[in-house]
Amino acid sequence: MSNDAYILRNGQLAQENTPDLVEADLFIEKGHVTAVGSALPAVDGVAEVDCAGRVILPGLFDAHVHLREPGREDKESISTGSEAAINGGVTGIVAMPNCTPAIDSAGMVQSVLDIASREARIPVYTTGCITKGRVGKELADIGGMHARGAVMITDDGDPVGNHQVLRRAMEYAREFDLIVASHCEVKELSGVGAMNEGEVSYRLGVSGIPAASEEICISRDIRLANLTGAHVHIQHVTSGEGMRTIERFKDDGVDVTCEVSPHHLFFNETHIGDYDTHYKMNPPLRLAEDNAILLDGLKRGIFDIIATDHAPHTDFEKQLDFGSAPFGITGLETALPTLYQNFIRTGTFGWDLLVKRYSAEPRRLLRMEPVEFKEGAKVDLTVFNPERETVFTKEFMRSKRRNTPFLDQTVQGHVEMVILGENVLLDRLQK
Repeated sequence: MSNDAYILRNGQLAQENTPDLVEADLFIEKGHVTAVGSALPAVDGVAEVDCAGRVILPGLFDAHVHLREPGREDKESISTGSEAAINGGVTGIVAMPNCTPAIDSAGMVQSVLDIASREARIPVYTTGCITKGRVGKELADIGGMHARGAVMITDDGDPVGNHQVLRRAMEYAREFDLIVASHCEVKELSGVGAMNEGEVSYRLGVSGIPAASEEICISRDIRLANLTGAHVHIQHVTSGEGMRTIERFKDDGVDVTCEVSPHHLFFNETHIGDYDTHYKMNPPLRLAEDNAILLDGLKRGIFDIIATDHAPHTDFEKQLDFGSAPFGITGLETALPTLYQNFIRTGTFGWDLLVKRYSAEPRRLLRMEPVEFKEGAKVDLTVFNPERETVFTKEFMRSKRRNTPFLDQTVQGHVEMVILGENVLLDRLQK
């Protein structure tokens, strides 16, 4: 297929402002949409791709991804992580700063963005640390990192334990209109815990992490944001009570946003079974009732965005005993098909919610324009086949690591094509 001009025929367009899929053709020339409509006329010499039965949705955007570069390229790299994103229909990602060394200076931000400009086929943005080395003691160069392009600051992977340090960070961030993203956890409560504290952890003999560890920190961080006037973004919420706390502060007008990860909607502590480390993550899987509360919060708009917290680890690390294995699950390649299978296909929510929370709102959060299917717009889209299955084999996946419960599992739905500007990044539709 020529990249200069082509027509995508008979696709079902998914949009954030309507639950209905709209059948339409897209005429694309030189990376832009030049016409949208039903039964567009054929053009001599212009290739056509039949998208009948497929959903065409705006390219997804993941605002919480661990790419491990620099320092742990044995787990993932900017190149492989961005290819995994493309494989999952994601056309923009935000990297977390817990690398080795940490992304805690203007120079480190610039280094990561330089690598991304050379090696990634999609936009890769980066966060910067709140504190030097992510150790929670001394503020990082927030202004310098912002000037070089950091889109948020966070010590993700750890909280900022010192209240006054976090307060000062929020005051600086406010001056730069920079989001403070918060991993919420009270380390003294979490201790050496490896899973949710409760009946299952007691039965398995595994040290637990109480939900209160997350809930107390959520309240603290939002209260500090209210005090300082900063925008705080609460990452990977797992607790129903934590979500309700966020909702109350939102109702009071505090500048707080939040995210939910697919695995905290799908899974709970019972899935750990016989010490399966693919289900070990931080914050941990909670209760089935938390799954239901978080899903309701997503449907009601309490959660601003969906983000995967894609966290690759080596096979060796994940094969350690449950207490010793690292926290984390990959998600870039599995999110779209599994969200479709579990929620859209079942009628739990529609394509409009997925587009809004996993494409439009993540971009708006970072003050970017959402993707629209309109004349003159840059092409940024994913073609998804609801009737074709995906088998998440090692050969299919593009991430360096496959620490996911979905490994070798078959799910309904398949990413067939990804197009960004003049580049067809993925094409399985015509094969």
